[in-house]
Amino acid sequence: MDGNWYVRRGRIGRTTYWLHYALPLTGAYVLATVLDVSLGLSFVSTHSSSYYSYDYYSSSYSAMYSAGPIAVITSLALLAPSISALVTRLHDRGHSAHWLWFMLLPIAGPIVLLITAGFLAGDLGPNNYGYPQGAVLPPARTPSWKAPTSV
Repeated sequence: MDGNWYVRRGRIGRTTYWLHYALPLTGAYVLATVLDVSLGLSFVSTHSSSYYSYDYYSSSYSAMYSAGPIAVITSLALLAPSISALVTRLHDRGHSAHWLWFMLLPIAGPIVLLITAGFLAGDLGPNNYGYPQGAVLPPARTPSWKAPTSV
């Protein structure tokens, strides 16, 4: 890691997004959930019912999970890095952070963001958010009105 894991600027590629952010953050939350369940700190309920009514047999199954304190603290601690990674990945595609509003659309919004950030390639050249990750930057140019100084 290069020290800017918590809040990044610029652009990141798909590989960096998946290997440094999406998979570790998801793994941390899954681990926190497993700890909560194994320590008895969360509420997990399953219910199965079968009944015969109106000449019709029906069965249903439902499951409910309520996050425990470890999962809540973990998700709050990882909220900023996950948003930061998603925004910098959107920047790599040339999109602004306003695309985060898609998260408010049920089902379709998160799917659009997952496809855009996780699977589509970024811009090959520079865009409004900088150069691609790992790009060789052009040499800095000194303005013509600044004469080189000799010592």
